[in-house]
Formats: sequence, structure tokens, C-alpha cells
Amino acid sequence: MIRINIIAALTSPPSQDGAGVGALPAEVEWLEVCADLAGDLDPDWLRGRFAGRLLYSLRSRAEGGNDDRPLELRHERLRRAARSFDLIELEAERDLTPDLLAQIPAEKRLVSWHGAAANLRDLEAKFEHLSSVPARFYKLKTNAANCGDELLPLTLLGRLRRTDVVAYADGPLGFWTRLVAPSLGAPLVYGLVPAGAAVTAEPTVDKLIEDYGFPHVEPVGEIYGIVGSQVFKSLSPRLHNAAYRGLKHPALFVPFRAESFTEFWDEVAESEVLKSLKMPVKGLTVTSPHKETALLTTRKVSPMSRRAESVNILVRDNGSWRADTTDPEVVFMASRERRVRVKQRRAAVIGCGGAGRAIATALDQSGAGVTLVNRGPERGHYASRLLDLPYAPLQGFSARGYDIVVNATPVGRDDGAAPFRVETLDRDSVVIDLVYGCEPTPLVAGALALDRVAVDGREVLLTQVLRQFQMMTGRDVPAHLMREKLGIEEEVMNAGQCRLR
Repeated sequence: MIRINIIAALTSPPSQDGAGVGALPAEVEWLEVCADLAGDLDPDWLRGRFAGRLLYSLRSRAEGGNDDRPLELRHERLRRAARSFDLIELEAERDLTPDLLAQIPAEKRLVSWHGAAANLRDLEAKFEHLSSVPARFYKLKTNAANCGDELLPLTLLGRLRRTDVVAYADGPLGFWTRLVAPSLGAPLVYGLVPAGAAVTAEPTVDKLIEDYGFPHVEPVGEIYGIVGSQVFKSLSPRLHNAAYRGLKHPALFVPFRAESFTEFWDEVAESEVLKSLKMPVKGLTVTSPHKETALLTTRKVSPMSRRAESVNILVRDNGSWRADTTDPEVVFMASRERRVRVKQRRAAVIGCGGAGRAIATALDQSGAGVTLVNRGPERGHYASRLLDLPYAPLQGFSARGYDIVVNATPVGRDDGAAPFRVETLDRDSVVIDLVYGCEPTPLVAGALALDRVAVDGREVLLTQVLRQFQMMTGRDVPAHLMREKLGIEEEVMNAGQCRLR
């Protein structure tokens, strides 16, 4: 096991009391003051609130930062910072002057470059320029504009196999590369100082610790992940990675942001680069909007996925890929663990995307009378023809007369809304909500307030992850470990309601 230095990047001025800095987890060893964004802060004030070491950076506008002052003023700020900070980031393109280097000793230097690299040869040339100057660390952060661009810095690390070089890709496409880089020798991993509930293309230090297990890193021999357009809010990495650590399985589960599934598939999932680094992609969970496109990647498709024309998991199977869906697992779980009767019950499935179609298929095959409900008529009628089930428009929908109501839409995740009027639920109705958040959704909260049985989105996620983990690795993980990571109270679940701690 390797211990990686976590660097918390401060990208805005701290509060007057320094509460955010003072609340950084003990696992964080470095605090980076991004002076072009946060300003020049008093290091003594910082040390009174943070027990670790201090890094000073001043990103130039030429390298994606906010500093555009004349070079002499820039260098004066760097010299002043070097008197009291433990590490100074120097940009190779503008800061490696003899005068400045004479005033900043090698053990205090982090020499960096940020920009676009045309190919591996170009990136290797950049590193040669950086490493020509003695320093404690070297850092290369590349721009990833297209799928596959993010593999360049990993390839560089694989060739160098040094323990003083940090290299990863920037932006949404490159999010996952900083998580993999430490397994290729990178000694540092960067995360943001938490600031509110914003979800960005950079992880917070809390996410690095809770979802990926930093600062401790085990060797990675397999990569798994979740692919979609909105993956950074997903709790799947936290659950899968906790299971890997608990079972000492040499794998890492990461979020892959992809606007085009085909490009991601060709340039990343099936790329020879990760295979050559001995960390191939072995399994993927697939989320919106790629569940239909993922169906086209292989001929090995489960009957359930074939009928619903939807895939949410892809697993390597003897050199090829096998496609399936775990979306219907919630139906089987509700019947098995929550004693929800399905056979000969009326069910409404709101949302006719891939997940909704798969769940409707499972309910239909379990003997329920299923009605498809959707806001847009085009997708609603398509699902109706595909599954041979009736369709009703969402506008004006009433839950009255339905024994089971499933929400397979994003409504309730961020908008504080419910997909229908909760008060129309019958006395014995059961609500299943695929949406989850920090608190129960308006639909779940409303159903519980009416004393209805409600299956929360986190319980849905738990059910799916347990099955996905087994399908991907061939191993079972204790459910109590997953419940702990999700903050689900087991005794309350068994009572027929799912509440969050």
C-alpha cells in the first residue's frame, strides 16, 4: 500500500474565521493557495488553522489561470511567497529564470506546465524541459478536449515510472485520470477545498477520501466505472471502491464523463493504452443518455435488455463484452425484502427511458398490469409499441387506482418537485423512487408523510450495486458495508420505510 499526498486547492478567499481551512480532514497534508484566485494570504494566519504544509501557486492566464501581471511583478510575488511557503509552483514557460531560481531552492520547487499536447512525443518534450531544472516535484496537466486525449498523461507516467512526477488531464473528460495517476507513480493528488454543494469537474478532498480511499492507494489491476453525461454526483464510486478495499480486490471504480458513448467506447474502453498499462477496463455501468447506444456494443445481450432495448451494465466475458440491465432488481428486491405484492397488481411506471422500460418489463413479467407514463408522447408511444403495454401522458396523471408507482425520471433530484400529486396515492400504494440525494426526495417524503411504503433511491442504488459488483467481479460484498456508506438505517428499512440518517 502506498500513501499519497493529498493537496487541497483553495480557489477562493477563505471566510474571515477560516472555518473551511480549519475543517480540512487530517488526511490532507498540503494546502495549495491558488493566489491568482484566492489572493495572497498570510501564511502565519493559514498555519494557525491548518497543521500541514503550504503550497503557493500563481497560475498565469496563458496556462488557464487568472494572473496576467508583468513578469517582474509576478516573480516578485513568487519570491515573497518563497520566504514562508513550503513549496512554490513555478511555470516552466515563464518562471525558470536564473535570478528567480537562485532565490528558491530546489527542495521548494514544483515545476509545472498546463496546456494542450498534440501527441506523446510532444508531452515527453514538455517533461524534458521541466526536468532540466532540479525540483522536488514536476507537474503536467493536459487539456482533454476529445475522448482519448486524457490517456496521454497516463501513458507518460507509464513510461517514466517516476515518483516525483504528477500528470493528469484537466476538465470533465480528465476527472478520472488524477485518480488513476497515483497507481502509475504520481506522488500527489489534487482536490478542491469544499465550498458549498456545487458539483464540479474536479473532486473535493472529501470525495478523494470518501469515494476513492486516499491517501492510501493499493495497486490497480482493473478499472471499472460509470459512463454518462451526469456522473459526478453518482455514489457508485464510493460503494464499489469501499467493496474493493474491503475485499482487497485490486481495482478502481471511476466516473467517465462522455457525451458520445461511441467515442468513449472506441477511444477509452477498448483502447490499447490502458491494457498496456496493465489496468484494463473490465466493466462499466451505463447511465443516461447512453443505455440504448450501449446495446450496440456486443451480441451477448440478456433477454431483459433485448426486450427493453436498454443496457446499464457491460462486463468483459472471455475476451468480448456481455450486456445486461440491473434496473429491474428493485422490483425483485421490493417483492423479496419488502413483501410488496406484484402479481395481479396495477403498476404505473413514470418515465420511458431505458430504466423505466426495463423496470416495466420486469413488472410485466412478474404478473403486474403495467401502464407506462411519460411527459413526451413520442418516447411514451415508442415504449408502448416496444413493450406492448398501455401508455398514458404524465400531464394530468393521478396515482389513484395504482398499487405500485415507480418514478424513473430525474424529477426530484435537484428541482424540489414530485412527478405527480402525491396526495392521489391510494392508502395501500407503494412508491419506488429511483432518484436519490442527501435528503429524501419530495416524492418519498410525501409518501412517508401519508404513511405509505416508500423505497428510496438510495435503497434502489444499494440493490443495483450489490448485483453489479457480483456480475463484474464474481464476488459478493457484505450488504451492511454498503448500507453504512450510504447512510441507510437497516432497522428502519426492515420496518417498511427507508430513511436517511
